[in-house]
Amino acid sequence: MGFGLKELVVILIIVALLFGTKKLKNIGSDLGGAIKGFKKGIAEEEPQELDDQSKTDEVKATQAEEKVSK
Repeated sequence: MGFGLKELVVILIIVALLFGTKKLKNIGSDLGGAIKGFKKGIAEEEPQELDDQSKTDEVKATQAEEKVSK
């Protein structure tokens, strides 16, 4: 049981009448900005995680070298 094209059009018309097109435009802009900010935040976090992983690998390598030299 899914929505057909007719049902979706009726729902969109009802939503537009309830909220008005101007408010829907503002909601769409806000939602788009939020998604853009979220994607930007995720993109900025990934390199940091890689840096943390490489630092952890360096520490482990250093510890292994110290054990071998003892």
